[in-house]
Amino acid sequence: MRVVGTEPSPYAVAMPEQLTHALTTGLSAQVELTVTDADTAQAVGSGDVPVLGTPRLLALAEAATVAATTRDQPAGTTTVGTRVELDHLAPTAVGRTVVAHARLVEVAGRRLVFEVLVVEGDQTVARGRVERTVVDRQRFVDRVARTS
Repeated sequence: MRVVGTEPSPYAVAMPEQLTHALTTGLSAQVELTVTDADTAQAVGSGDVPVLGTPRLLALAEAATVAATTRDQPAGTTTVGTRVELDHLAPTAVGRTVVAHARLVEVAGRRLVFEVLVVEGDQTVARGRVERTVVDRQRFVDRVARTS
């Protein structure tokens, strides 16, 4: 399955480019999940089979991208997801453990591009790319509150 979000975030706010200098290519992290009934396609509404649902798989991949940059991002900033391309290649049964790996492969101003790989043992479950944008956290929250 391919999930694509192509619009830039309408909530990104201007910030000096030098604030992203600590985020360099090669930053990486991994996050693991043992699949429960709550993670299945049935539970998340993306199908009717009791296997890891694609939305939950995507959330895991995004969690790995967040973990890859959290330690090195400038104070007062956060990242927000802006684009995802994910191929869900193999099913994962309840009780099995998957590991999401994320590696920062491109930094273009505030735009961060990650390669993600999700595996169960030696089997590739999913692969793709996730883009995030660095934003001033408080300005972002304030802007969202004004538009709600």
